[in-house]
Amino acid sequence: MITDVLLDHAALVPVALLGVALGCVLLGAAVLRSRRPVPRVLGTLLGLSLLPAVALTLVPTGNSRIDAARCTVQFSLPTLGSVELLANLALFVPPAFLGTLLSRRPLVVVAVAAAASALIEALQAVVPALGRACDTTDWTMNTAGAVVGGLLAVGTRALAGRRHDDRDPVAHG
Repeated sequence: MITDVLLDHAALVPVALLGVALGCVLLGAAVLRSRRPVPRVLGTLLGLSLLPAVALTLVPTGNSRIDAARCTVQFSLPTLGSVELLANLALFVPPAFLGTLLSRRPLVVVAVAAAASALIEALQAVVPALGRACDTTDWTMNTAGAVVGGLLAVGTRALAGRRHDDRDPVAHG
């Protein structure tokens, strides 16, 4: 259903990707500047940001596949019209962004996101009941989205003026 909407409005997908990125930066800056417990808020938002990734990659579609235990090995670069590739990229931006803000470890977050994406693709390959197709390009785009999310978080933290503070429990996680 979401794919159909995206395909019908392919020109809006790059705009939506920019909206996701901008939304992350604005939300992150607001959280970092708030007086609320930053780790708790970021942890909650991180958990919520994982829901679309789980729903769009692991919830069965109702279409069973014949080519179980297979994975399409390919590499495609996204273009402005490549709806699925940009959607796969956008899917991992918010979790990586929030994970990096929370942990302050962008390389670790990107590595965990890449491993999680590989696990998702492997599950799609070996569990035909999901009705999903394993594809190395999905992994590549998810990982690229994690890199974008990590970079946005590093930039957001710098722009928000958050310096290392001994009282900040996130700094010691």
